[in-house]
Amino acid sequence: MSLNEEIKEAYSRVAPHVRRTCLEHSPYYSKKTGAEVFFKSENLQHTGSFKLRGALNKILSLSKEELARGIVTASTGNHGAAVAYALRIAGASGTVYVPEGASESKLANIRRLGAEIEVFGEDSNESERRARQVSEGSGAVYVSPYNDPLVVAGQGTVGLEMHEQLPDLEAVFVAVGGGGLISGAGGFLKSVSPGIRVVGCSPENSKVMEESVKAGRILELESFPTLSDGTAGGVDLDSITFEMCREFVDEWVSVSEDEIRASLVEFIDAEHRLIEGSAAVAIAAFLKTAENYREQKIGIVLCGGNIGTSVLKSVLAADDAD
Repeated sequence: MSLNEEIKEAYSRVAPHVRRTCLEHSPYYSKKTGAEVFFKSENLQHTGSFKLRGALNKILSLSKEELARGIVTASTGNHGAAVAYALRIAGASGTVYVPEGASESKLANIRRLGAEIEVFGEDSNESERRARQVSEGSGAVYVSPYNDPLVVAGQGTVGLEMHEQLPDLEAVFVAVGGGGLISGAGGFLKSVSPGIRVVGCSPENSKVMEESVKAGRILELESFPTLSDGTAGGVDLDSITFEMCREFVDEWVSVSEDEIRASLVEFIDAEHRLIEGSAAVAIAAFLKTAENYREQKIGIVLCGGNIGTSVLKSVLAADDAD
């Protein structure tokens, strides 16, 4: 089965449970850049992130026997909340392993949805290794945030919707961490519109996939603190998304923390909606290269809206101080 077919199958599975989020034209950013800018509002998805699509496709595909063994996963927040939501729909239980220092607002979201939380490790790599160990030892099913064909296909439904909503999109900007969203959505869009330009967007403080693609192999690189916590961390050495990113991503753009912060504040001021840092990465990357896209129809995926009040306050305070 081709990726395109896998994504269509995923959509038939998850459509009853996810929001078909709008692809909304932005007069403000269109006037600012000379392009026709459209935002795909996954920040308004149930659980506040696109991650729900992949988690649902994976968990709803499991047998009753697999669900009965339990689910384990690792997450800095959004994927964990998505798994918790999907488990509630499937009538199953599971545990989310999170690193120390994970966003309190995102952890609260996971708890509200009913999943157990275990704190382990200093970063997402350590908590993910622990979750895999527990899975191997207990028989529980491990649900990867990105390194799973069913998860990638679920994320690809973002691209399916975008194509149905605006078939003549000419470029799409997507924030990249493990690469599940850009592999699925970018892969689908390339299959139906081969000429579309897929742009991978990374924070300079954590751009493991970008550097790996440029090097031709998956690298083990240190990640530094970033407002884009949803894309921070390493990439599995066997990740299926690496080859997909090599095939589907036409251009990589990395942005500084100052650029992320400025784009976050500007979006909130201009659009009167909340997004998180990873969504601001895609906006900042577009603004950095906007001159190349004048008079083109551009899609920017607002991948999440789960920003904590403490983070938002610090961002706004820093903006006031400038």
